[in-house]
Amino acid sequence: MDILTLFVIIPVLTIVALVFTKGLKQARLVSMVGSIIQLGMAINLVFAYFKERAINKEIMVFTKDYVWFEQFNIHYTIGVDGISVALLLLTAIIVLAGVFISWKIADLPKEFFISLLVLASGVYGFFISLDLFTMFVFYEIAVIPMYLLIGIWGSGPKEYSAMKLTLMLMGASAVLLVGVLGIYFNSNADGGALTFNILEIAQVNIPFEAQKLFFPLTFVGFAVLGALFPFHTWSPDGHASAPTAVSMLHAGVLMKLGGYGIFRIAMFLLPAGAMHWSWFFIILAAIGVVYGAFGAIRQTDLKYINAYASVSHLGLVLFALMTLNKIAWNGAILQSLSHGLLTALFFALIGMIYGRTHTRDISKLGGMMKILPFIGAIYVITGLAYLGLPGFSGFVAEMNIFVGAFQNPDMFQRILTVLVVSSIVITAVYILRLVGKIMMGPLVTNDCENLPKATWYEKTGILLLLIPIIGMGVAPLWLSDMLLESIQPFIQGVL
Repeated sequence: MDILTLFVIIPVLTIVALVFTKGLKQARLVSMVGSIIQLGMAINLVFAYFKERAINKEIMVFTKDYVWFEQFNIHYTIGVDGISVALLLLTAIIVLAGVFISWKIADLPKEFFISLLVLASGVYGFFISLDLFTMFVFYEIAVIPMYLLIGIWGSGPKEYSAMKLTLMLMGASAVLLVGVLGIYFNSNADGGALTFNILEIAQVNIPFEAQKLFFPLTFVGFAVLGALFPFHTWSPDGHASAPTAVSMLHAGVLMKLGGYGIFRIAMFLLPAGAMHWSWFFIILAAIGVVYGAFGAIRQTDLKYINAYASVSHLGLVLFALMTLNKIAWNGAILQSLSHGLLTALFFALIGMIYGRTHTRDISKLGGMMKILPFIGAIYVITGLAYLGLPGFSGFVAEMNIFVGAFQNPDMFQRILTVLVVSSIVITAVYILRLVGKIMMGPLVTNDCENLPKATWYEKTGILLLLIPIIGMGVAPLWLSDMLLESIQPFIQGVL
């Protein structure tokens, strides 16, 4: 069996094993072993990719093709480049961290871990697919479990949040499907056969009128999952109601499908449409960056603060993609990776604080550094990384985005870049306010003096996320070079 299909098979086998487990201990043990195997496979894939890339200069490596539905030329076609490999590694890290953070989940643990791994299998399949139809199927597999994960294991208005998220994402899927079919029915513009194969479609000159029509549909279909303003409203509610591990996967992994889909499908296959519509979507992305940052300042719930911060930081990804600049594109992928790790870490810490204090209201929290030193110290480090402190992943990603965006001589885009850069200041305001209030501030109540310390499994989950955040910040060149090499084929088509 090929190395990539295993990324889908292993979660499925883990799910089958989970069906036969009894109780929390068996369920979490099987989930942990399956997730560790996935992480080991992802790390092995990184080394295998570098080895293969040294002798194989094709756009994609480890490619396999199997006929699925011959009548419509639908294939199970898979392959990876540096971008896919990096996102597969991100997914494996966050899934394993999520299992550790959910170590003590009490309600229906077997069903919870099964739903979590169904979501993970969909994400893995999406990142390795090179066939539009197969990619869309995996996209739906990844999205659908969110309804159950929030609706059953969530808190607060969980039914409302789950339904709102599902309706918004299903609506976006419908729009996306129209865009995908539009690309498919124009894939024979040069006289060949209709195809869903991304690499084959990239060689076709799709008529400009078709690109102008189907690019916004494809872009919006993916961008809703990437929290594009004004279609972002499902995200904060979904984050706030979701259990901790689901918030981690939601923001850290699932929302990355949006930016990846835009880059891999909308921009790669419809480059003329991207250039035609870039001015419009770059405005929406810039608004989203600033709006999300101001929205975070206004919140008093820790999860809502992080949710709106995610809207702002994912807006940077969409903004960078629409600048149509190589350096900014590199920054967009780095930002996807950095944001995935940072926001997952933030949600894990918030879940740990809530599990001990039973509140997420910042007015009722204070002195956490004194009573929970490990959690407090990691929270401060994560906050500094989130606002772009050098030495952490956020700085590397944002510098690439801002430098690349400002290279465009167009004054309109430079003004928007300055506006987006101002979000750093707004981010610093709400991050430093949080750190000062809940970590360094005085104890609000004496009830918090004897809270339980962080457990071994919580520390393991936290360190799984923190180590790559620091690694990206201290030694980013190997990753940046791998991504730039994979971006080159897209430049030839779009720029």
